[in-house]
Amino acid sequence: MTEKLSLVNPHDIENQIYPIRGKQVMLDSHLSELYGIETKRLNEQVRRNIDRFPEQFMFQLTDIEWKFLRSQFATLKMEEGLTGTKEKRGIHRKYLPFAFTEQGVAMLSSVLRSDTAIRVSIQIMNAFVEMRKMILGNSALFQRMEIVERKHFEADKKI
Repeated sequence: MTEKLSLVNPHDIENQIYPIRGKQVMLDSHLSELYGIETKRLNEQVRRNIDRFPEQFMFQLTDIEWKFLRSQFATLKMEEGLTGTKEKRGIHRKYLPFAFTEQGVAMLSSVLRSDTAIRVSIQIMNAFVEMRKMILGNSALFQRMEIVERKHFEADKKI
């Protein structure tokens, strides 16, 4: 069973979780890549089962959110074209991407109905849990740093 679960590197999943609108989310294109299906097919299944995806599970990015997010990571993949030259794939999307929360990812596994989708969804949900632990663990560290900085600032003012 453990061998079957090692489909995706957990570190790769964590690198594809982004904070948007105060939520940790994954984009449709990254999820479709992990599930081994086209983004178009993933979104078709979501549209066919839209009642399973309320806004707290999935939402479509705004143009501003998408532009900001694209500036944060390399969304373009260089692929060899017919002429043997490298071409940029994904430079223009026809539609703005969808962002899925942890609950949305869980719902995707039931909509996609494949063993791969179930196993990958489990890995993704585990990555969300690890990210949450890391954020909680670091929040205490950030609070301590803020206290030290405040004390340092007060000491500088006295000097």
